[in-house]
Amino acid sequence: QVQLVESGGGLVQAGASLRLSCAASGSTVSSYTMGWFRQAPGKEREFVARISWSGGNTHAADSVKGRFIISRDNAKNTVYLQMNSLKPEDTAIYYCAGRKIGAVEYPYWGQGTQVTVSS
Repeated sequence: QVQLVESGGGLVQAGASLRLSCAASGSTVSSYTMGWFRQAPGKEREFVARISWSGGNTHAADSVKGRFIISRDNAKNTVYLQMNSLKPEDTAIYYCAGRKIGAVEYPYWGQGTQVTVSS
């Protein structure tokens, strides 16, 4: 069973940067597609970015494209989300998720880390 733990969230001012980490345990996720999602107060959870098992293929939501970068270090069983030029509308709880190659749904989720961006 895969356990995912996010860290790196916090309170920052608009324009600042943060790097979120997602550490996996219980099983290696080197063959998993990993993703980041977020949920703002009163809103549904939304996709932020995902990365293929090798790291060679990434995709980001239009709202964060050019500002957020997803990466992974399979040797450390860790996925990252570098967030630059943060905006108040990026305020949300950020979740890490994983799925096996070929799967559509993400069965593995972390508990989330809060990111708050003040104007």
